[in-house]
Amino acid sequence: MSEIEGARVFREAWIAGVLKHFPGEPKPSYVTPWEDTPQWERDAAGAVCEQVRQLLTVSGGHAARLTREQKGRFVATCWTAQMYKHFEDPKPGYVADWSGLPEWQRETDSDIFEAIENAAK
Repeated sequence: MSEIEGARVFREAWIAGVLKHFPGEPKPSYVTPWEDTPQWERDAAGAVCEQVRQLLTVSGGHAARLTREQKGRFVATCWTAQMYKHFEDPKPGYVADWSGLPEWQRETDSDIFEAIENAAK
């Protein structure tokens, strides 16, 4: 899987997770199709996907045994690092710790890890 393919897997899992877990109607930017996703966001998604793939590889596949929460936390932490890379002063919601994320976002982050995991098989 190339980084571009990985970024698309990430974005598609994000949109699916938002549509599944977000209470009410999500902001349009949450479900922007790939073609309209800003380049910084595509780059960040690709980087996070690659980090998940690397974790799966260096663990000899045993990262699959992480709990759903641990998987989501990993995605959230990787995403936070990307926000600091792409923005000098990111919005607080972009860099919130796991406990500060809304439930829908925690569930979506866990879904993203599992989607990457499945695509890497």
